[in-house]
Amino acid sequence: MTTKIAIFGVGLIGGSLALCLKGKPGITVVGHAHRPESLKRIEERGVVDAVTLSMEEAAADADFIFLCVPVGLLEDYLQKLTELPLKPGCIVTDVGSTKAAVTACAARISRPGVHFIGGHPMAGSERSGVEAASTLLFENAFYVLTPSPDVPEAAYHRLEQLLTHTKAQIVRVDPVMHDEIVGAISHLPHIIAVALVNQVRDYNDGNGLYRMLAAGGFRDITRIASSDPVIWRDILLSNREVLLGLLKDWNREIEGFISLLEAQNGEGIEVSFQKANQFRSELPERRKGAITSLFDIYIDVPDTPGIIGQIATELGLRHINLSNMQIIESREDVPGVLRLSFRQEGEMERARAHLQSLGHTVYV
Repeated sequence: MTTKIAIFGVGLIGGSLALCLKGKPGITVVGHAHRPESLKRIEERGVVDAVTLSMEEAAADADFIFLCVPVGLLEDYLQKLTELPLKPGCIVTDVGSTKAAVTACAARISRPGVHFIGGHPMAGSERSGVEAASTLLFENAFYVLTPSPDVPEAAYHRLEQLLTHTKAQIVRVDPVMHDEIVGAISHLPHIIAVALVNQVRDYNDGNGLYRMLAAGGFRDITRIASSDPVIWRDILLSNREVLLGLLKDWNREIEGFISLLEAQNGEGIEVSFQKANQFRSELPERRKGAITSLFDIYIDVPDTPGIIGQIATELGLRHINLSNMQIIESREDVPGVLRLSFRQEGEMERARAHLQSLGHTVYV
């Protein structure tokens, strides 16, 4: 018996899911495109067995439906699905960054015999679109599933079993708890990064040195401020109540530092850094999480003609895929004068080993 998978929104996440499932025994993957130009790109990339512009055709007889559309569109798609003749026993899931709102929406418009299970693969890329889809995107990443209490265990295990093809680590979490945790470790940091960059931007209006000297470390710690504005508008509004509470807690943390500085309390400042240092050292390394990891190495190179080209050539000759190269002008908190970026940890490790064998000092 063939299992039909329908994927709505065949971009980075949807396309990567399709690649993980396509070609597996007894599985057929059908993609839905919302406009002709998208359909053409999906066909050219070859991530699905078939692609259609018709929602009804994509959903017809589907055993699993993945909604890989932006958070702001999830409720509209759920509503449209309720108007289609879905197969009894069909499991509908999503890949959104917030879970409480979409789970509540699914409960309001639920249909007998159709089960909704929220999902959040905690993996991403600095690239987007179906062209960036990869079978490796979810490998070793956490894939959170948030079933409501009324979802039959058999349905949950069917989805869990299907997702083993992604090689992700499946984690079962309550939808509300998911939003509280992800709000703290992903959504709040994005707000902080945006606020910090905008603060420095305002200072820069009166003194251009701010922008010139903000290279290196400042650019690194605020990189998530470059995230897609529309996507993050929808995510933050969807998790509004959680974030309001988190921002109040954040304000208390900042007020604590204000008090330490006003009192010239050096010991208190040191304790704050020690506590943060200890907890951060306990965080898992080299694991995909809520914020996309960067695979960067830094090297010191002499200021001689052709040296950058030599390094790029050395990596190319060994088929090491370099995604970006940057000369660092501000060295504060940044080891090395040249930053090399990679999309995969394995590529980074191969580059590090080879460059070290050539006598370069390499920092990770």
